[in-house]
Formats: sequence, structure tokens, C-alpha cells
Amino acid sequence: MRLLLIEDDATIASFIEKGLREAGFAVDKAADGEEGLHLALTAPYDAAVVDIMLPKMDGLTLIEELRSRGVTTPVLILSAKRSVDDRVRGLQRGGDDYLTKPFAFAELLARVQALIRRASATPEPTSLTYGDLSMDFLKREVVRGGRRIELQPREFALLEYLLRNAGRVVTKTMILEHVWDYQFDPQTNVVDVLVSRLRKKVDRDFPIKLIHTVRGVGYVLKDDS
Repeated sequence: MRLLLIEDDATIASFIEKGLREAGFAVDKAADGEEGLHLALTAPYDAAVVDIMLPKMDGLTLIEELRSRGVTTPVLILSAKRSVDDRVRGLQRGGDDYLTKPFAFAELLARVQALIRRASATPEPTSLTYGDLSMDFLKREVVRGGRRIELQPREFALLEYLLRNAGRVVTKTMILEHVWDYQFDPQTNVVDVLVSRLRKKVDRDFPIKLIHTVRGVGYVLKDDS
């Protein structure tokens, strides 16, 4: 899952970004409205978190501009303004939800996940299973053959992406876009390194290997038994 965070307060932005990454999201970040609008118009996102008080272009104007251009990305508005009128104004101008500062990160995460579920029009699964491999999103737990596998956040995000695309080849660029930011060079070997680490944990102690390399293309999760 890929999110856009538009927040000019560096401390708050860092706090949100860290939490979202630990929850398995890839995050692009902008510190002003103009940069945020540019990113929102040039890349697909599963959801956006937008502060109202932004330099260069305020958050509500940014959201209105997105909606006028047909961008339907779900938007969670962040604001220090707590009145009912402010919340109503934010929703009327194109926001999908409204969260006032200060806030608990757990609530922000729950609201973002709810927006994504509603936007997809289908319930977001709480777990994924492929063969003897299972992933529980609520417990952040991975089990294979009855054995629990400890994964780092980036490893968890990669395995989730492979599970969601089981049987389909995903390219290195696709993995970079979903697990990292666009700041990484597609020619870098970070994907290969991460896949190698994940293989050691998911496949090394099992006779049936699930993560396979497709030469010159990418990787695929499949059962070749």
C-alpha cells in the first residue's frame, strides 16, 4: 500500500511517516501544498494524509484541486481546528475523513485503513494464506508449516506484496514503488538484498521453495512442487 503524506511540521511528519512505514506502508512525503499536489497528480496512491495549514497552497485548496481534476484518492485531513464548522468545511471541500491534532497514531492508522477499505469497495482481508504460509495483519505475524517466522517491517511489506500477487510476476520497479519510495534508483540492488533476506526466513528450512526469481523480469511467489 502506498500513501502520500503532506505535512509541513517536520516533527509531526517524521512521527507519522515512521509509524506508517512500521505498519508496512510505502510513504511519499511533501512539506508544502504545491509539492503535494504535484505528487498526487503524478503517482497513484491508496490514500493521502493532508494537513490544512500548508505553505504555498493550503490543504483544502489542494484537495479541491485534486477533486476538480478527477483524482479520487481518499484523503484524511489533519487539522488543529476542532469546531464542527471546520470539520464540515473540510468534508464538503473533498476530504473523506477529519482528524484533529493532537492525535494518537493508532487512530490515524485505523482511519487510513478504513478509508482504503471503503475505497476498494471490498472488505480488506485481515490475513493472507498461500499453501502452508500465512500472514496475519492484525497480529503482524507470519507462520509457515506451524512455525512462526520473525520478519522486519520491510520484509513483512515485501512478503505481503508477494502474497497479494501470488502466481504473478512482480518486477523490481513494482517492488520499489510499493515497498520503498521513488527516491531509490531502480538499478540499485536493494530489492535483491531484501528478497535474499526474506528467502532465508521463508524458504531455507522448507523443502518446497515459494519465492522464485524470473530472470531479467523480477520475482514470483508460487508453489513449484
